[in-house]
Amino acid sequence: MNIKSSQVLVNEANKQIKTLKADEVKELSKKGEITLIDIRDIRELWKEGSIKDAIHIPRGMLEFWLDPESSYFKERKIGEVKNMVLFCALGMRSALATKSLKDMGFKNVAHVDGGFDALKKNGFELIDKEKK
Repeated sequence: MNIKSSQVLVNEANKQIKTLKADEVKELSKKGEITLIDIRDIRELWKEGSIKDAIHIPRGMLEFWLDPESSYFKERKIGEVKNMVLFCALGMRSALATKSLKDMGFKNVAHVDGGFDALKKNGFELIDKEKK
């Protein structure tokens, strides 16, 4: 079986999407110009926390929650759609997710190079996500 590796898919996605460095994201965040979206699994949030003011949309539900025609659509999940900046743990899932949203027709979407780890290292405020 000849399949593309996940790394090849990520590399292809990165050629077609906007990627921001953590310091760029910090500046845009300070100006209130972006909506940060954490696409990590809920167990990752329980274990490591999240970035303050980031909205959690699990990777597996992203397209469905943002599609008005989906039965899973969450109308008020992200409020006024600013420039969406997605992040995962290291930046691979968010690259694929960003490409998927771009393919859906979203124009104001990017992802964070280095993901949650890069944001943490850049001094973003963390919050704990408690198990509910």
